[in-house]
Parts: sequence; C-alpha cells; structure tokens
Amino acid sequence: MPVNLQKGQKVDLTKGNPGLKHIMVGLGWDVNQYDGGADFDLDAAAFLLNESGKAPSGEDFIFYNNLKHSSESVEHMGDNLTGEGEGDDEQIKVDLTKVPANIARVAFTVTIFDAESRRQNFGQVSNSYIRIVDEDTNQEIIHYDLGEDFSIETAVVVGEIYRHGGEWKFNAIGSGYQGGLAALCANYGIDTE
Repeated sequence: MPVNLQKGQKVDLTKGNPGLKHIMVGLGWDVNQYDGGADFDLDAAAFLLNESGKAPSGEDFIFYNNLKHSSESVEHMGDNLTGEGEGDDEQIKVDLTKVPANIARVAFTVTIFDAESRRQNFGQVSNSYIRIVDEDTNQEIIHYDLGEDFSIETAVVVGEIYRHGGEWKFNAIGSGYQGGLAALCANYGIDTE
C-alpha cells in the first residue's frame, strides 16, 4: 500500500525501503472541459538542485528538450502532448545511486506549454497527482493528489526528493507559480535566454 500524502508532508523514501535504488516518478492529470480550442499540453520536468536550492547549470534541468542527465541519474521518459488516457501522463526515472554528490534535492514540476497565448491555467486541470514507484519491485510507495487548489497558476512544483542524513526523503509541495516554465527556471537559477 502506498503512503498517501497531504500538501507539506514529508516522508522517508529509503529508510523504510532499504535497498531502494531505482524510482519512477509518475505524474498524471486530466483536463476539465473548456472551450478554448487549443490542445492542453502539460509538461513534467525535474530540476537537480544544490544545497542552496539552485541548479548548478542548465544541464541540471531535465525536460522534453533535455531528456537525460549526464550522470544518468535522472531520465525523462518523453513528452505526452495531450494527457489523454488513464495512468501516468509523463514519467521521470531516477537512479538514486547515480545522483551527483553536489545535488541535494530533485524537484518535480509540471507546467502548461504556451499557457499565455492559449489562455490556459491550472484552474482548468483536475485529478493531478505524483506517485513514486520502486522500479525494481513495481510497488507504488508514495502517492500525492494535488487537489484543486489552483486557479491562475501556469506552473506547479509538485514535490521533491531530498537527501537527509544519508537517506532520501520525499516532500509533497504542491506550490503554484504564475509565469510558467520561465518563472520556475528563474526560481531555480536557470537562464532561459
């Protein structure tokens, strides 16, 4: 049985799951009915961050145009352009044993592609979740439903894994941002120019 989390909850990942090495982070969502005419393309991403909460370089931003980290620790499994169907819409795999020593945390985010021109926001999205699966046993260990707390936001930091006393933990964040991907990149110290 997975642990179901509430916003702000932190839970051990590796302490309660000794030997956990490979995790799959699944992100899912549904789009509410709306008559905007444009497709709704949500994009998952991962930011590898140092102790100060910044990405050391642009290479530490894993998304649809940079699918695999050079350390092979984080890999995005590809862009889903519509979010249709059941289950995870996008997946990011993490090998905890390969995360570089200077990386203290990995933040998982979802943004709406071209949100401004398409007049889209997270108020039009429902059933958003993040789940963490032990890839070696295929067991879901953590599940966090974001709820419907968003209105005008175009980017959400869903959750993060982070190092704590030699172990990995998960933090259910669920914080929305206006300004889409550019706002997230600025927050994490990545130059998008």
